[in-house]
Amino acid sequence: MADETPETPDTPVEPTAEAPEAPEAADAAAEAAEATDAAPAEGEATEAGDPTSEGAAPAEAAPDAAPEPVTPLTPKERKVAARARRGARRGATPEERAAARKAKAASRSRWRAKQREKRQADRAENGPRPTTPPAEHGEGRPKVRQGTVVSAAADKTITVRIDTARRHRRYEKIVRSSTTLHAHDETNDARQGDTVRVVECRPMSRLKRWKLDEVLERAK
Repeated sequence: MADETPETPDTPVEPTAEAPEAPEAADAAAEAAEATDAAPAEGEATEAGDPTSEGAAPAEAAPDAAPEPVTPLTPKERKVAARARRGARRGATPEERAAARKAKAASRSRWRAKQREKRQADRAENGPRPTTPPAEHGEGRPKVRQGTVVSAAADKTITVRIDTARRHRRYEKIVRSSTTLHAHDETNDARQGDTVRVVECRPMSRLKRWKLDEVLERAK
């Protein structure tokens, strides 16, 4: 049995080709190109490197640089930097600041000299100023305490308990307290339990700053 093959047409297929441009279209494109090239010349001349000029391509942005590591400053370096900033803010160099200090010192010296001359002239005109009279140091009023003798065993010395009762300023409660002191008893007159009055005096020993004034009530 013979193979059956389809019959091909006898007419050959011509390859497709682009149609040539018309001469009128080519002339129009050339004129448009010349007009585009001449456009900058008609207006104001722009610099070649000016990115703001029309028709100029925007400059490519530089890639982000990696941040440099920041080294922490020591306390001393921070103080030095702060001092430098203060000096820069004042706008003066160390030499200028030294000159300003010298000028201020000279101004103070002149002011003091004027004040000195003024005082001397006032003293020559009105005489010396009256001096403050010396204070008359006399015996002050000695402290007086009343208490109970708790010990009279030592020679010429008694121990007196001073009882105090005060009202608390905030809570209005009666607060009782006591303290003891040593008093000089020249004649050993006081006995334990007596109510006595003692008066402040000069230091007589390491602890004695009081002396017996009077025995108010004898112990029963």
